[in-house]
Amino acid sequence: MQPTPAQRALVTGGAGFIGSHLVESLVASGVHVTVVDDLSTGHERNLAAARAAAPGLVEFVRGTVGHVLPRLQGGPFGAIYHLAAAVGVRLVVEEPVRTIETNVLETSAVLGFAARTRTPILLASTSEVYGKGVRTPFREDDDLVFGPSTVARWSYGISKAVDEHLALAHARREGLPVVVARFFNTVGPRQSGQWGMVLPRFVQAALAGRPLEVHGDGLQARCFCDVRDVAPALPRMLAAPACHGRVFNVGSDRTVTILELADLVRRTVGSASPLVHQSYDQAYGPDFEDLRVRQPDLSRIRAAIGFAPSIPLDRTVADVAAALAGTESAR
Repeated sequence: MQPTPAQRALVTGGAGFIGSHLVESLVASGVHVTVVDDLSTGHERNLAAARAAAPGLVEFVRGTVGHVLPRLQGGPFGAIYHLAAAVGVRLVVEEPVRTIETNVLETSAVLGFAARTRTPILLASTSEVYGKGVRTPFREDDDLVFGPSTVARWSYGISKAVDEHLALAHARREGLPVVVARFFNTVGPRQSGQWGMVLPRFVQAALAGRPLEVHGDGLQARCFCDVRDVAPALPRMLAAPACHGRVFNVGSDRTVTILELADLVRRTVGSASPLVHQSYDQAYGPDFEDLRVRQPDLSRIRAAIGFAPSIPLDRTVADVAAALAGTESAR
């Protein structure tokens, strides 16, 4: 028996870190998932757990969204989750053209597809859209304040803000069911430190006995939320009509300084790795700006779906260490 549209979902970027966990969550509910990913930052091996848990429910199509969607088979879909994007501070700084074009052009393509097929869509956005921020904690209706266009660091947040405008414009013009999820620091197994993500970068260094590189003074505060809390919330948001046409912060609101995170990693791994401080200029080049505190107001998502992260950070660190140790030993 062929699945109905309601039993099918399309996940772009589904072989990536958050996307692969979302795929697991969907197939656990019996949903047939088509994954589109060009593997520029993801890996097909990230889908192994979902395929093992639900044989036959995961179809993988390699390619960019814009090239794949016109010839995509397997629809119609009951839901689309657009997670494909250029991600990571290092990638943003080193390849701003790729960042902007991937984020804006691919999002335009998938939104056009969703509008033509009348398919509800969740757009993955980022806390970077707040730019420099106007207050703490960040609220979804805050003004967005960016630095000058001559500083590449802001291109990611600006491109994702354009994505949000595109999605909400489709919602207003065509009544397309759209949900925008602004992810804060999402962490967990399968996250790579290659593009600057701090937790896997710290864990990899601690496991190898190398120094943990702390940018700046390390007193900048972030809120870390386990991907296994984040991913199951996304289908709940898209399924709730009260969420359609709205923007939601998604993450934890408990702040941790980078120095505290480094200490937690060393304790959890049992590492004697020293800490070394590196200036932002050394890490990312001149004119790089960072925020002292990046903390979301979660009132809106709590009211909408009762979102309440439950996985403590020390467990996340231990699971990331176990996953990375297993990856290294398998090479």
